Amino acid sequence: MRALKPAIFLICLFCLSCSPDLHELKGSVFGTTYGIQYFDYESNEELEKAVDETYRAINESMSTYLPNSIISKINHNNEVTVDDLFVKVFEAAYTVFNETNGRFDPTIGPLVNLWDFGPEGTNQLVDSVQVKQLMSGVGFGQLRLTGQRLFKSNESVYIDFNAIAKGFAVDQIAALLSSFGYTDYLVEIGGELRTSGINLSKNTSWKIGVDKPNFEGTQSVIKAIDLDNASMATSGIYRHFKVNERGERYAHIIDTKTGFPTQTDILSVSIITQECMFADAYATAIQSMNSMEARMFLSEHPELKVMLIIGKPDGSLDLQYFNGFPED
Repeated sequence: MRALKPAIFLICLFCLSCSPDLHELKGSVFGTTYGIQYFDYESNEELEKAVDETYRAINESMSTYLPNSIISKINHNNEVTVDDLFVKVFEAAYTVFNETNGRFDPTIGPLVNLWDFGPEGTNQLVDSVQVKQLMSGVGFGQLRLTGQRLFKSNESVYIDFNAIAKGFAVDQIAALLSSFGYTDYLVEIGGELRTSGINLSKNTSWKIGVDKPNFEGTQSVIKAIDLDNASMATSGIYRHFKVNERGERYAHIIDTKTGFPTQTDILSVSIITQECMFADAYATAIQSMNSMEARMFLSEHPELKVMLIIGKPDGSLDLQYFNGFPED
């Protein structure tokens, strides 16, 4: 029996020295890419299937690109019962709509299409008459959710959850990973992300890069931060933009007050919150403000940790931090 003790000790020591491997899931979803990093001793096929099923369910609920999704049926004025996923996003969107005085408004979709940034975009010249006509259908207050039935006071109202759905999907995948017992992971969809625990392969916090605004299409990091058990979303006007026949550049963020592309000195907004869907929505809302409006708004919302990248007249960039966004 004594001869067995060293062997048992060595086996235990070997097991204690083992650490889980980093596994990555990558692919395309919601018209963009996603990446999931988690640690385990082997790949988890059940998790992969559950991830695919989660994406499918969200798409079938609120993808404006799928003609038979719940949101598409609503937009075409068909009677439909909404699911729990739709209810969660609708209620969160309504909260941000109210908190931002309508700066975040998912019914701006027809104007997004008019300016050729949406799923039903029209590659045509835009005039103020068209904008005015479509603005009559803009207003999240024209919708009422009762139980699992959604009612419109105006049939022309068109809903697009694109500015909150990616963040919501990040939250759903994070909850899925937690339900499988994982505590150290990173979930990212189209630049919106959420972390938990640490990066075990480096034994450090998850390091997240914020892109430098660059209209030429190149990519570089202007700042890297440690993101600990939180979510971050970034909205900017330097990637998705168009140039009209007069050579004027306009952004994909549509001003919900005017129906025209936003005019702002803010090139990028990064927000840290607990839930990614709120970071996603608030980033879009603040991106539609100018820097003065954003500063006033953030003074009233200390729960939002924000970094603004301001474009100055001389072409330089000014990084401004609010409410505890990491500066180092």
